[in-house]
Amino acid sequence: MPPKPEIMAAFEAAKGFMPADEGLALYAAAEQAAGLGLPLLEVGTYCGRSTILLAAAAREAGSTAVTVDHHRGSEEQQPGWEYHDTSLVDDGVGLMDTLPVFRRTLHRAGLEEHVVAMVGRSPQVAALWRAPLGLVFIDGGHTDEHATADYEGWAPHIAPGGLLVIHDVFPDPADGGQAPYRVYLRARESGAFTEISVTHSLRVLQRSGTGI
Repeated sequence: MPPKPEIMAAFEAAKGFMPADEGLALYAAAEQAAGLGLPLLEVGTYCGRSTILLAAAAREAGSTAVTVDHHRGSEEQQPGWEYHDTSLVDDGVGLMDTLPVFRRTLHRAGLEEHVVAMVGRSPQVAALWRAPLGLVFIDGGHTDEHATADYEGWAPHIAPGGLLVIHDVFPDPADGGQAPYRVYLRARESGAFTEISVTHSLRVLQRSGTGI
């Protein structure tokens, strides 16, 4: 089922970059994965636009959404880069800080109780994580270093039948950076995942094997 109208309204109102059709595909994946009764985890929170969808699906299933982000902005969001937003700079320290906006986003959507926000760098958090996951959504840093670390850190925790979702997968370099695409290819070639959905740059794969 599609998300409730108020959830889509909150998604549309939130600061972020994911278009609505990819958001609907993410919600469908989250709804499916939530049926496993396991947490849904997102790497790369920004201001919470996609978190709304994961949290809504988790709420419906009685599960929890987990987000992992240091909230200092990815490489393309730093000063002088294409996606820099001066309204997100903490003037007190001169650095990006998306955490306050993220918290407001969840509060306005009525979803705070259904999200656990982990503030830290993905590899450090992943090294501490021990629980199985129903879904991992990779949408963090888009360098090879960051995308690879996100995949290696979190994909092994996906339970059998769980889903790996990767955003900004661009086979054509003219459309965008290639790091998420290379991680997507690695997942497919591992034999551990089977692709089940493609919506523009959003890929959904299901864990069907053990080798990652």
